Amino acid sequence: MGLSGALSSAISALASQSTALSMISDNISNSDTTGYKTTSAMFDDLVTASSSSTSYAAGGVTVSGRANITQQGLLAATTNATDVAIQGSGFFVVTDGLSGGNTFYTRNGAFTTDNQGYLVNNGYYLEGWPTDSTGAADETAAPVPINTQAAGSIASATANVAFDANLPSDAATGATFTSSMSVYDSLGDPATISVTWTKTGSNAWTAQFGDPTTSSGTSLGTTSIVSSSGTPTSVTLNFNSDGSLSSTSPTPPQISVAWTNGASSSTINLNLSKLTQNASGETTPAVDVTSITPDGYARGTLSSISVSKNTGLVDATYSNGETIPIYKIAVATFTDPNGLSAGSDGMYSATATSGNATLHGSGENGAGTIYGSELESSTTDTSGQFSNMISAQQAYSAASQVVTTVNKMYDTLISAMR
Repeated sequence: MGLSGALSSAISALASQSTALSMISDNISNSDTTGYKTTSAMFDDLVTASSSSTSYAAGGVTVSGRANITQQGLLAATTNATDVAIQGSGFFVVTDGLSGGNTFYTRNGAFTTDNQGYLVNNGYYLEGWPTDSTGAADETAAPVPINTQAAGSIASATANVAFDANLPSDAATGATFTSSMSVYDSLGDPATISVTWTKTGSNAWTAQFGDPTTSSGTSLGTTSIVSSSGTPTSVTLNFNSDGSLSSTSPTPPQISVAWTNGASSSTINLNLSKLTQNASGETTPAVDVTSITPDGYARGTLSSISVSKNTGLVDATYSNGETIPIYKIAVATFTDPNGLSAGSDGMYSATATSGNATLHGSGENGAGTIYGSELESSTTDTSGQFSNMISAQQAYSAASQVVTTVNKMYDTLISAMR
């Protein structure tokens, strides 16, 4: 069995080195492929029979590919706001259909917005959880394809107004002063509400709020004071002897606006804690307004989509300058990620070896951190692959010499028998 064993072993070496060269070729070919993970050739000896000091049975070699899926690639900055990369463990969750599609996992974060508003990469839809305006998401729910068109347009009614102003203590009782505040209704339309300050006595004032009007003075509704008892026409303000606000009535101070332009009624909280009553030092005292700051904003249409640097939130920016989170990208982790089944386009499928996916938010519970406007580079080290290629070439050449030698030995044997 000596010559046949040697021939069999050499042939197995030729086949194994050919397979190893295929892996090296793939690695080099994908040296610039986003999120590509190299495959390493792992050689194992074959034993066909037990050997002893007086006999030897040639076995040969076999090769298998070891996927280095968990190897981290370098992150490179890009100019595309919807490119994403993961630093650490985990994969993006994608599906090949908007309804009933198959789920895959990938590190290739080169996503763009298609004509329907979905974030896609080679026909695969990125999945995440819808968020509220604070960025909170229900991560116990199943993720869904991220559709940026769901952001549409936004508007926010004013719910809070903060006052920072000084009412002149040296004003005469009965003196009145006027200022104004800007608010927005639920449709995003701006309006102005006048505020009339009246000194009613020592350390005592009232604030009366006018009806909302447009910039041209057209009425947009009616304003009233919110109270649990009676129907006051103004808010009463009392100050301490050091000029700080002592109390308000009603408490808390609120106004209600009934809009006549089709907007929903508004209740606006008045934060008066920064009001003071100090001497103006002027011959003609006046209210010194530092700021009157409302929340809410005008209607805005979607202008751009981006992914935040480390939260994994998909942010929508609108024409009114507001930016709000609309989705949170899901990160899938596995017990044995190297057990995933690799497919084309950098996609992986779960297997019994890898275990089922566990979904997390960016940087949560051991999951990697998502970075927007970055992509993960291929893990291929071309210099190392060239070194492996030379080794494979030399091993293949040596094995072919064994085949040539065995052939000559067979010729010698046949010639001796003639």
